[in-house]
Amino acid sequence: MNAPRTRVVRRPVHGVLLLDKPLGLSSNNALQKCKWLLRAEKAGHTGTLDPLATGVLPLCFGAATKFSQLQLEADKTYEAVARLGIRTSTGDAEGEVIERREVAPLTPQRLAEVARQFTGAMRQVPPMHSALKKDGRALYEYARDGVEVERTPRDITIHALKLAEVPASRSLDAIEIVAKVSKGTYIRTLGEDIGEALGCGAHLTALRRTATGHFDVSQCVTLEVFEAMTEAQRLACLQPVQSLLPDHAAVTLDADNAGRFLSGLRRRGGWPDQEFVAVFGPPAGNAAAPAALLGTAHVKAGELIPGRLLSPPEIQQILETP
Repeated sequence: MNAPRTRVVRRPVHGVLLLDKPLGLSSNNALQKCKWLLRAEKAGHTGTLDPLATGVLPLCFGAATKFSQLQLEADKTYEAVARLGIRTSTGDAEGEVIERREVAPLTPQRLAEVARQFTGAMRQVPPMHSALKKDGRALYEYARDGVEVERTPRDITIHALKLAEVPASRSLDAIEIVAKVSKGTYIRTLGEDIGEALGCGAHLTALRRTATGHFDVSQCVTLEVFEAMTEAQRLACLQPVQSLLPDHAAVTLDADNAGRFLSGLRRRGGWPDQEFVAVFGPPAGNAAAPAALLGTAHVKAGELIPGRLLSPPEIQQILETP
């Protein structure tokens, strides 16, 4: 007989885990593994990475999930390798080969010229093999059925782009791509477009996200290392909830005003107009408690107007976390 499965007792966990997602694992599977390891009640990620991609994947737990949208909006930096002369059905190594072409000799000057061509604001058509939805179905579901649907081009920005030829000792006819891009940019599509600009076509063979917003891969922990940690070490890996708010101006309220703010009431003060504000203060009715994140707000005409708020239990749980 099989031994009965041990039931995991969930608990409130608040913070951000910067995971270096491994190859071959979906973002949701990575999230569920880390949620189980932390025994967290509530969790969410900040935008998916393909299973064939690795790198920075911020995972939000508890109160941090209220601000995960901010990371969805953040710029991202990627490193990729594109194999030239071969196009695939998916734009990456997972798809079937659909075309082969000769690759003309590359020069640094030619690569720099193409990089300039793809730098700046532009429109990009999302690939069929993506999770975007059309009439309630993901585009990749249509692609699996052999159906091509019309996609609306997206406005994107390539903030910086570097292209370099991969040394022949490592791979034949391949280039390295380093790109800092706006939200909604598909690097597979960018790689294919660069291949077309070089006159030979291309597909990605490797993709790694090295930064999202102000989070960098050097801050990340691998899943293998995270699994080997003790429970206390795992909790110590979490960034505080306010790490999601680096560009927010800080406003600290006293206990009385903090309680009113958490009730959704506007507060008046001498603050300058600010679109993004992180509000701190002690929990309602506890003036002796240390200041903690209460939520976000914006300031207009001297009024602090509440945005996303933490609940009093969430604030108390954060304060009680060792």
